[in-house]
Amino acid sequence: MNTSTPQALAEQVRLGMFENDRAAQALGMCVSEIAPGHATVTMTVRQDMLNGHDICHGGLVTTLADTAFAYACNSYGELTVASSISVDFVAPGRLGDLLSAHAHEVSRSGRTGVYDCEVRNQKGERVAVFRGRSYTAKGRPAVKALADPGAH
Repeated sequence: MNTSTPQALAEQVRLGMFENDRAAQALGMCVSEIAPGHATVTMTVRQDMLNGHDICHGGLVTTLADTAFAYACNSYGELTVASSISVDFVAPGRLGDLLSAHAHEVSRSGRTGVYDCEVRNQKGERVAVFRGRSYTAKGRPAVKALADPGAH
């Protein structure tokens, strides 16, 4: 496994996390970009993602943003989880929209971090804004392959 640079480590985290990320896989998400402290995750709004108003369910928009947040804060290779999130919906996601969640690090110190994420549609229109606070379990690897280099 190549973890010789911060970018190589982030790529390994993306591969290792996505392999076991059944929620992201089931929702058709794709981690299209990753870098230390940053991630972009995309999802196309399907028929089964619409609520009673024929717009993308807010919980699924939140899940998309939370997924980008997870990849961004784990990109350093240490197991990191959400301690809190907040989300504001500013426009609806509609059937067929390609939603992109772009998460970036605002602050990271000690065991805690703050990450902001914007969800936009394929036209660049903002759908939601999200802020996540993270907690890092120091010394614990984000993915199994980082703990056991022979695992892959």
